[in-house]
Amino acid sequence: MEDVRGTYSLGKELGRGQFGVTHLCTHKTTGRQYACKTIAKRKLVNKEDIEDVKREVQIMHHLSGQPNIVELVGVYEDKQSVHLVMELCAGGELFDRIIAKGHYTERAAASLLRTIVQIVHTFHSMGVIHRDLKPENFLLLNKDENAPLKATDFGLSVFYKQGEVFKDLVGSAYYIAPEVLKRRYGPEVDIWSIGVMLYILLSGVPPFWAESENGIFKAILRGHVDFTSDPWPSISPAAKDLVRKMLNSDPKQRLTAYQVLNHPWIKEDGEAPDTPLDNAVLNKLKQFRAMNQFKKVALRVIAGCLSEEEIMGLKQMFRGMDTDNSGTITIEELKQGLAKQGTKLTEQEVKQLMEAADADGNGTIDYDEFITATMHMNRVNREEHLYTAFQYFDKDNSGYITIEELEQALKEFNMHDGRDINEILSEVDADNDGRINYDEFAAMMSKGNIIGQTIKMQQENSM
Repeated sequence: MEDVRGTYSLGKELGRGQFGVTHLCTHKTTGRQYACKTIAKRKLVNKEDIEDVKREVQIMHHLSGQPNIVELVGVYEDKQSVHLVMELCAGGELFDRIIAKGHYTERAAASLLRTIVQIVHTFHSMGVIHRDLKPENFLLLNKDENAPLKATDFGLSVFYKQGEVFKDLVGSAYYIAPEVLKRRYGPEVDIWSIGVMLYILLSGVPPFWAESENGIFKAILRGHVDFTSDPWPSISPAAKDLVRKMLNSDPKQRLTAYQVLNHPWIKEDGEAPDTPLDNAVLNKLKQFRAMNQFKKVALRVIAGCLSEEEIMGLKQMFRGMDTDNSGTITIEELKQGLAKQGTKLTEQEVKQLMEAADADGNGTIDYDEFITATMHMNRVNREEHLYTAFQYFDKDNSGYITIEELEQALKEFNMHDGRDINEILSEVDADNDGRINYDEFAAMMSKGNIIGQTIKMQQENSM
């Protein structure tokens, strides 16, 4: 066991996943900066979780030296945690490259996709399925215009042999292939996920969308891909042909990575036109990419607005689950509490619910997190709650939330991670007047969020 702090000093938080929190870290001798993913051992509740972490390390070692895959620099372990020190990708996510340039064409989308498919071709030729391909897992190495794109986050990746069949329900809702939902799949799932990304790159919206995860899954299983809405009528036939072939519901008929690379639209100097795409696509991409920090804060404010009477039922539920009276619920207590209520959930579903509710990522749900996660069962959209939350932000009672008031609220809740406040504001500011009125605030809150979706999904499953 070697302490990571002996070699590196840990800095600001860069991101969070299901098991790990990633921090900026600096080598004490050389001054070089890296990313350190810290996985708390208390989150590894069974042998499978421990195997998953070991496999992530093995896969990163196995893929080491590939130019477009994030490099694992070192692995450290102490009593509390496992630390993976990796190459730092400080240039932002995949969509940042498009948004920064402002000039966006099919040819630019084809160029990005070509790099992504080459990366996936490398995975598959080396016997690895990623299983969680999405835009957030492709990062730019630095801020340079020609910075390389790097694939990251191998927490759900697996080694595979030809003909091997997998059954675990893993991945991120928008990008999951239909055969994953049917629990019988192979490497073709990665091509589906990239097909979804290509659809988003060309239209700014996902092909399979609904207010709840269950709804998204039903849409994926239906498999209908819309090519009639804008901007599809003005997108080239070759691009639509490639999307169709990547989003074929039959994995046997779906293109392989090698076949995608040989499609005329994706080839360098191929059929992808160089005419600019509609500005609306770029705007939709911005909205889709931006995780709405503002909304997360608003949900927490509303949680604090519930009346004593309304909270009473939630308090009893919390106390019933908190069997050791520690003031927090562990994943085991959550599982047992849900079982007592007659909710039949798989291990994976309990983990997903835990992840959605565990806002600070410490492996337990405290009372505030529990109230925030469960308030969707308690009429979160009731008008007075929304208005109380709106007033919380609108400090000067002007009837608008200004950029200064938004910044202040994000700081109060320790949720300002350096993202441009203007960008966060513009996600909600429908009339582009530089401030948020009550209607815009209410519209934002009604759009469903991951916690609400997860809770709703559990309720539907338990009915």
